Amino acid sequence: QLENAFLPYNRNGVLFPRRIGGRFAMLSRPSDTGHTPFGDIFYSESPDLIHWGHHRHVMSPASGWQATKVGAGPTPIETSDGWLLIYHGVADTCAGFIYSVGAALLDLEDPSRVIARCRFPIMTPEAPYETAGSVANVVFPTSVLTDGATGRMAIYYGATDSCTALAYACADEVLDYVKSNRA
Repeated sequence: QLENAFLPYNRNGVLFPRRIGGRFAMLSRPSDTGHTPFGDIFYSESPDLIHWGHHRHVMSPASGWQATKVGAGPTPIETSDGWLLIYHGVADTCAGFIYSVGAALLDLEDPSRVIARCRFPIMTPEAPYETAGSVANVVFPTSVLTDGATGRMAIYYGATDSCTALAYACADEVLDYVKSNRA
């Protein structure tokens, strides 16, 4: 087991499934000792999974459903168009935080460069197990299994910090959605 890759107060560490430019690559979200007020996604590289550097900003919170924070979710999926990133976005409403799921397309050779990012979430809390629980109004993507032959994705996600749920999507449809509904 390796030690933490970054200084304390860093969340949502997600390794890419292969080396990029001969180096290991990771997305993460730096934060602080408070309730994670920072909400940006960063890209970092390593020659050996121990020494990390070349930190680059990827994306910040935007408007609406992702106005408060964004964070990487499952391992990015390599497509011919780029890396498909499934991530979470947080809105701070009068009823509290609402965690939704979005998607973005990152450049294959330079994943710190966002090609497209969806303006609207691909999933938001609606079902009772997503809206009522330990932490209300949370869908938080954690893992994706992709069938290379069909492009079908099984997206595992946390719901209200009380259970794990599963949603299905087609990678091509999510890519088309991201490209046609850019933020």
